[in-house]
Amino acid sequence: MARPAGRDTSARIGQRVLRALIESLTETAVVVCDRRGVVRAVNALITSWDPEIAAGRLLASTAPGWLAAADGSGAPDAHGRVGERQVTARRAALPGGHHAWYLSEVTDTRAADREVLLVHDRTRFLAEASARLLSSLNLGTCVAATAELAAGRLADAAVVVVPPERGRLRLTRALAGRAGVEEHALTADPAEVPGLTEALAGLPTPPPHRRDPGRAPDWLVPAGFGEPGPLLVAPLPGNGVPAGALVLVRRGGGAFNADEQTLARAFAARAGAAISASVLYTEQARSAAVLQENLLPPRLEPITGTEVAGSYRPAGEALRVGGDFYDAYPAREPDEESTVVLGDVCGKGLEAAVLTGRIRNTLSALRLVENDHVRLLTLLNHALLDTAHARFATVVLAGIMPLGHGQVRLRLTAGGHPAPLILRTSGEVEEAATTGTLIGAVPDVQATTYTTVLHPGESCLMYSDGVTEARGGATGREFFGSERLKHTVAGCVGMPVDALVEHVETRTTQWLADRPHDDIALVGVAAPRGTHLSAVNGHGPGRFTG
Repeated sequence: MARPAGRDTSARIGQRVLRALIESLTETAVVVCDRRGVVRAVNALITSWDPEIAAGRLLASTAPGWLAAADGSGAPDAHGRVGERQVTARRAALPGGHHAWYLSEVTDTRAADREVLLVHDRTRFLAEASARLLSSLNLGTCVAATAELAAGRLADAAVVVVPPERGRLRLTRALAGRAGVEEHALTADPAEVPGLTEALAGLPTPPPHRRDPGRAPDWLVPAGFGEPGPLLVAPLPGNGVPAGALVLVRRGGGAFNADEQTLARAFAARAGAAISASVLYTEQARSAAVLQENLLPPRLEPITGTEVAGSYRPAGEALRVGGDFYDAYPAREPDEESTVVLGDVCGKGLEAAVLTGRIRNTLSALRLVENDHVRLLTLLNHALLDTAHARFATVVLAGIMPLGHGQVRLRLTAGGHPAPLILRTSGEVEEAATTGTLIGAVPDVQATTYTTVLHPGESCLMYSDGVTEARGGATGREFFGSERLKHTVAGCVGMPVDALVEHVETRTTQWLADRPHDDIALVGVAAPRGTHLSAVNGHGPGRFTG
């Protein structure tokens, strides 16, 4: 039976309209298929992308594999390439069992996404690298981290070269996938590696290129690496002075591209800054250690016929020096007094420690020409007033003269300092009757000297106010105080002087319970028990036996 002419006419009109609609989509490629997968209509855009996709042909035999697979499976969308283009495709159902694929080019979008991801990845690497490089101020740790980070991300091997010292190069090598680093100091010519001489001098390096394996020095790469391929040398900029150079090495493949060079130099800049900071810290720490050794209270010299012991605890844990000090000056002749001094400079820390060093040196010189305590303190007072330091000090002097039979005569003079305590064999604790003005505060010094005799087994304790003003107890605000100190000393009857000093320090430490405190200094002088002296470096008990 023949179809009505009107229906055929309507169908032809509908097809023309459909084709017109498809052709009007100039920014979206369109492929219309029937239920058998035969292409029924395409627009000009898809034809320009891939001429094989044409009306009347099976989509499965002409379209790229990813689109044919999606069409066969009925997937709602798919992604892939058409020629050189990155494409995303979306499926839409049409009347009569037909369906259409709408394809949009996303090449630029995908490229931009990849660039964003690449930038994000590099930024994250540099941030993580900076955190690790700055996590330690130890120079060796920082150099090793530089080599390991570079080998793990930027190349197959990395070598950090430190500027030559006494003609020797110091190398730290790392190999990708191998834990740890190799460290060497060797005699080598940096000119054997193109660009290394310039990098070590902080100068721009020539463009990277493929190394001639025959010219590669044996010392350049880690053991077992094989023949080096492309090479990149980057300077490690420091704080005014080059920190060294970073050498990146590949086994093969192409040379380092522009993006890789940029990343390597950005990493090298961070590594150079971290290494430079480590070098500066190491130099400062070394200088501080030397200064501290000279400023710390010394080991007390042994004094014939007397037991002597000292203890010092600075206010700061990081800085071992402070404002408290003590010294012992043994007599040069048998009929002369030995001298022990303990003092406290106003303040704490390095500035106070520097002034204590000046006071100690001044006292060491003055005692050679002046034996009278009051005149000695007067001379010291004038010396401090003539300095630019707006600080004062308290001092207590002890003149020590063995009298024989285990007895020791003490002359004690305090200049603004807490009076020493005398521990008798009976357990009684006496406070030496000596007072005086601060040193370095006023033009005229006033002081009184107290003289006493220590019998065998009796002791004298000199201390700084860091002991009595130590805050602790139940509230954490109560002073240790002079009465508690006297009670502590009274419990040390019969102890050697070093045990007395240690016991007082222990009790003070327990009272503080890790709270902040001032500098604490203790010096004990005792008349030994017995008839024979034995002491080691001024710190042993120095007991008489016999």
